[in-house]
Amino acid sequence: MAKPASRTEFKDYCLRKLGFPVIDINVDDDQVEDRIDDALSKYADYHYDGTTKEYLAIQVNQADISNTYFTLPESIIGVKQVFPVSGTVSGGGSSVDFNIFDLNYQLRLNELYDFTSSSYTYYYIARSHIRMLEMILTGDNPFRFNKREGRLHIDMSWPNEAAPGKFILIECFKVLDPEVFTKVWNDNWLKNYATQLIKKQWGANLSKYGNYVLPGGMVINGPQIYLEAITELEKLDEELRDTYEEPPMFEVG
Repeated sequence: MAKPASRTEFKDYCLRKLGFPVIDINVDDDQVEDRIDDALSKYADYHYDGTTKEYLAIQVNQADISNTYFTLPESIIGVKQVFPVSGTVSGGGSSVDFNIFDLNYQLRLNELYDFTSSSYTYYYIARSHIRMLEMILTGDNPFRFNKREGRLHIDMSWPNEAAPGKFILIECFKVLDPEVFTKVWNDNWLKNYATQLIKKQWGANLSKYGNYVLPGGMVINGPQIYLEAITELEKLDEELRDTYEEPPMFEVG
């Protein structure tokens, strides 16, 4: 299939591009699967289409408070921002805690009671001023996250600021699952990169035999196949850096 939409179709496409079934590709099926995983890993780490920005709501439980960290899904590879803990679950639905003595609540109650009859200009200026005061006097809670560890550490007073049933909202970066977003399999760079990784494995498998003679007298040069794949992979790595890789982010936990 010219436009693969599944892992099986993607694997068949890469093998056909190398000459199968006209030429026997001397690569074990497990080796092919490993090379596809390597290509997907590279795609997720560096290609701007390999990840997406997402806002993830996490409900606090007692285990999180005891650990003083949140365990995030494996698909989360970076955290950019953590929003304050707020909101609780009540009964079967969700509700939000309101404190009538809170400045934000009073501002909404007295200055923004009706969008149709009042201007939002003053409200916007007042909220910006309050946010600036919060940043000066309180600041945001520092946080740390490493994708290999998978734990989001927030430097705050956990017993006072986090309670079971409340939520935190994080801005994060999530790896696209190709089994869900099947258009990933049809990415031209990914198809080419996976094909060359399989070709490199093919050349490595044949290298110990030198010039491999096929039935009928055809000779396959394993080291030449390996070197050709290395050259193509270098070009694809350069294309990834120059065209598809986003600039480094300096404030990602």
